[in-house]
Amino acid sequence: MRPLILISNDDGYQAKGIRSLTAMLEDIADIIVCAPDAARSGFSCAFSATTPLTLTLREKREGVTVYSCNGAPVDCVKMALQNICERRPDMIIGGINHGDNASVNAHYSGTMGVTIEGCLKYIPSVAYSLCDHRENADFEPLRPYIRKFTEKVLKEGLPKGICLNVNFPVGKVFNGVKMCRMGFGSWENETTCCHHPRGYDYWWMVGHYHNDEPEATDTDRWALDNGYVAITPTEIDLTAYAFMSQKESWEE
Repeated sequence: MRPLILISNDDGYQAKGIRSLTAMLEDIADIIVCAPDAARSGFSCAFSATTPLTLTLREKREGVTVYSCNGAPVDCVKMALQNICERRPDMIIGGINHGDNASVNAHYSGTMGVTIEGCLKYIPSVAYSLCDHRENADFEPLRPYIRKFTEKVLKEGLPKGICLNVNFPVGKVFNGVKMCRMGFGSWENETTCCHHPRGYDYWWMVGHYHNDEPEATDTDRWALDNGYVAITPTEIDLTAYAFMSQKESWEE
């Protein structure tokens, strides 16, 4: 029996990234896609608690089934696992995202939300992102890397509580692969105000990313800026174990 991979994203089922990912992997696994019916960027691990959810079958052919859902990326994973998948997936993948999810962006990302949800379900999970927001971004240079990483995870699995955040720089070729930590950065000037002709102000979320540790060479941001594929192992256990050494002063 071929492996089963569940794929979702936060750009929508029709995005080039998720269609490219499906094409890259459909010869090595059966694929189920369940993705939002429109873009849901920035939804992180949000799910729909008060909105009824729907599923729409978009495509079904040998080895590939595609559904859209009107909910968030995490909704798509939950809905697929309970209502679409006839067996437990061997792997869950988020992506390929249009735009990177390196550094603190991982906390906001719906693509990472997909991956974290899979990890919470004890299913080996990986997020793939490309540092290119364009609708027609070129994903073909990622193909050999994505196939290699995916086959490795299918064969070896991942430790409990750990998923992978994989980011690709823009380019036809890459300088190599770096396993690295998440870099620290800040978003500045995150809103811009506009005045509506009807007399009121409104705001767009925008912002500029600032690398807060530009000299560090062990971060995902450095790897991407220097032409490397960045793999960041990500834990879902948020416990600050270093701070636990102070527990006696808090428990007195």
